[in-house]
Amino acid sequence: MSKSSATSVLRIGIVCYPTFGGSGVVATELGKALASQGHEVHFITYNQPVRLGSFQPGVYYHEVEVSKYPLFEYPPYELVLTSKMVEVVQTHELNLLHVHYAIPHASAAVNAKRILAESGRNVPVITTLHGTDITLLGKDASFKPVITHAINTSDVVTTVSQSLKNDTERLFEVSKDIEVVHNFVSPRHYERRADLEFRSKLSPQGKPVLCHISNFRPVKRVTDVIEIFARIRARMEVALLMVGDGPERPHAEARCRELDVVDDVLFLGKVKNPIEPLLISDLLLLPSETESFGLVALEAMAASVPVISSNVGGLPEVNVHAETGFLRDVGDVDAMANDAMAILSPNALADFKTRAKARAAEFTIESVLPRYLEIYDRALQQVDS
Repeated sequence: MSKSSATSVLRIGIVCYPTFGGSGVVATELGKALASQGHEVHFITYNQPVRLGSFQPGVYYHEVEVSKYPLFEYPPYELVLTSKMVEVVQTHELNLLHVHYAIPHASAAVNAKRILAESGRNVPVITTLHGTDITLLGKDASFKPVITHAINTSDVVTTVSQSLKNDTERLFEVSKDIEVVHNFVSPRHYERRADLEFRSKLSPQGKPVLCHISNFRPVKRVTDVIEIFARIRARMEVALLMVGDGPERPHAEARCRELDVVDDVLFLGKVKNPIEPLLISDLLLLPSETESFGLVALEAMAASVPVISSNVGGLPEVNVHAETGFLRDVGDVDAMANDAMAILSPNALADFKTRAKARAAEFTIESVLPRYLEIYDRALQQVDS
């Protein structure tokens, strides 16, 4: 079979951040899904991705070890990553590289591609842009030339939302066509029982459980979550589950004490699988300043949890106002609290849950995987021609 055939077994290198963030989760789940269809997937990163698991046939992990040579004041990760990609492509005869995030991953990949081309090996680079590599770094003039070059020299570029595509084309001088391939969920991950014992300890009287999941950075506005919750708590019995960790956690905990809601809020810290807390929740609060897609909103909806979110970025492409939850202006905590009361009313919650799950069914790995396979096939045909 030709390596350009969509039915061929592909050997794919995936480069991503191995952390709890949405880009790493999506890259890992995509790789696992590819392997389940018989393709060979090689993850190349500085640590094992948190969602990778212990063992799966067809999945391999290659650690990028950063040099501690004293000449360098800062570890040269991008250079080491480039070399590692070249090594893995050559050793395992990879057909293509799919990199997630513009820098350092796409910039390293296009350099690896040039090095490989010198030995006669043409390896296409597919770059998926996820958010802060565009919306945050794109505002820093020192990064713009590198990001622009990485985008324009990739063979195929995708973004996880139409909003992010628009931002990319606005912030950079892009000559490359950009395709939108939304993030996704794997429905089989939700085929598990909720931990009702945990929920009963959190909410012994059966009061509704609200949830927030993030990296607790300023952009997530976690103190707004506490403000919203306090307003709801003043009107009805509720509990709040705060999942994740980061620099804003102390401020959120302090605000809980100031608003006297400490007894009803549980800071759980980081968890490897956010599906578990979502399965015992009734409502997700996501008042972020910006979200390129909002994967946690989609994960919540797949768990039949409606979402109250800010009306920014890619969130309106996922969360349908007044159907799967509500969308409000950033910082409008009063409106968000009122929306929560509307959802949590006895006659409304069940309908919101049903609609949220139905909406999530439109964003599954089963629908996205063929898109990526078609993109891979097209990229391989281009380098063969």
